[in-house]
Amino acid sequence: MIGLDSLFKPKSIAVIGASDTPGRAGNVIIRNLQSGGFNGPIMPVTPKYQAVAGILAYPTIDSLPLVPDLAVLCTQACRNSELIRQLGEKGVKVAIILAAGMKKTQHHDGRTEFEVMREIASQYAMRVIGPNSLGLILPWLNLNASFSPIPANKGNIAFVSQSAAVCTTILDWARNRRIGFSTFISLGEASDIDFPELLDYLSRESKTDAIMLYIDNIQTPAPLYRQHEPRLVTAACWF
Repeated sequence: MIGLDSLFKPKSIAVIGASDTPGRAGNVIIRNLQSGGFNGPIMPVTPKYQAVAGILAYPTIDSLPLVPDLAVLCTQACRNSELIRQLGEKGVKVAIILAAGMKKTQHHDGRTEFEVMREIASQYAMRVIGPNSLGLILPWLNLNASFSPIPANKGNIAFVSQSAAVCTTILDWARNRRIGFSTFISLGEASDIDFPELLDYLSRESKTDAIMLYIDNIQTPAPLYRQHEPRLVTAACWF
């Protein structure tokens, strides 16, 4: 579970590929972080704008004034392996990748961008959510680092899904019924962080009493990372 505290308890966030264009992923993420009420530094990274949504922007990852706990990549698939390298050199330990298509995008050395990104992340001991992730919502921290147009209410259910489409459906359904969440996370293609680690972490998280999973497929079955005896929680799965 190395690095998961930075994912679930971030104190600062960088948005790579931030945009001032409405509807773009880099704009939606910034707006969601603002409207959610996250009280830590939000650092847009883009060479195109001096500011995004009124927040001072930085032209490069290297120019960031501090090392963010969490980076959200809103960039095209072909750019992400190099950006992961730059984040690793900066000392960032957790990243969320929104872009789809990395398994189909060829790197210049013949491998896919997905393969190259995983290798680079491993070199820097960086943990990754995604690619093809909708993002992360932590209602109790007022953090909405997601591409979802629907926020999540505070509650005691942790929801983990491989499908971004299912995430938006569940959020819409839950909001109409005033159902809340402790954690809402979209794994996407789960290049690194996957169900076993999250189950173990969330089972010991104080705000979580039940865990819901939506599983498209199980890529590599693995034992839970039990370092301590977890609290008893209820888990439900959909395939």
